[in-house]
Amino acid sequence: MATGRTLEKWTRFYVGGYDLSGFGRSVGPLLIEQDEADLTAWTDTVKGYLGNHVQCNLGVLNAIFDNTATTGLHAVLGTVPNNRTVIVAKGIRAAPAAGDPAFCGEFLQSAYRLEDDGGAVVASIPFSGWPADATSLLYAGPWGLLLHANGAETAANTGTGIDNYTGASTTRGGYFVYQVLAGNGTATLSVDDSANNVAFLALSGATSGSINCAVRSAGLVALGTDATVRQYLRWQLALGTATTVTFVSAFVRG
Repeated sequence: MATGRTLEKWTRFYVGGYDLSGFGRSVGPLLIEQDEADLTAWTDTVKGYLGNHVQCNLGVLNAIFDNTATTGLHAVLGTVPNNRTVIVAKGIRAAPAAGDPAFCGEFLQSAYRLEDDGGAVVASIPFSGWPADATSLLYAGPWGLLLHANGAETAANTGTGIDNYTGASTTRGGYFVYQVLAGNGTATLSVDDSANNVAFLALSGATSGSINCAVRSAGLVALGTDATVRQYLRWQLALGTATTVTFVSAFVRG
């Protein structure tokens, strides 16, 4: 994990267990915006507002058209409407690493358009925010931290974790997001937390349960909005029949 400014080329886009970074050109705006309710009364001399519902959205994914079977952009995102579980990881002057910012959630893909761009065929894929049945509706902040960058693991995690850079322990819950890109059997992905980055315990509820990692998948698991999440977090893996799992995971605090 590095800190500071970065470039768009270090963005990585994961959806439904697929890494579409090799097709992507841009995505955004990555939006958190609050509606304003006009509560101005007759006798008020200045207009007054209260914050209403929050909108969270990916904006538009612009990507190179590719019709490769199964893994090409057209195969992965060519049908609409669809609810998509997405992780947009923002690497800091390098490919994303654990601790880097990640924009995560369930988003409604509302269209799929092919366009010409200087002779190249490109796809313009807009999203319409969180679906009405999204697990993440309890939360209004899709920015979290990457716990595990794209890579393979063959054993449980015994290392240190990622610090909550905004403070210490929080009591507003959060949600766990994962993308399984490859594997050869069953395994469970989860999150551990710690108060001191030494003694870790499983974060209650932040688990995928046993899943078949030989099949690409993605998931989002929301905790209760009053759940305690301690200062340090780390990825965790419990192998079932699998001996290797390639995945990406992140956690968004409430």
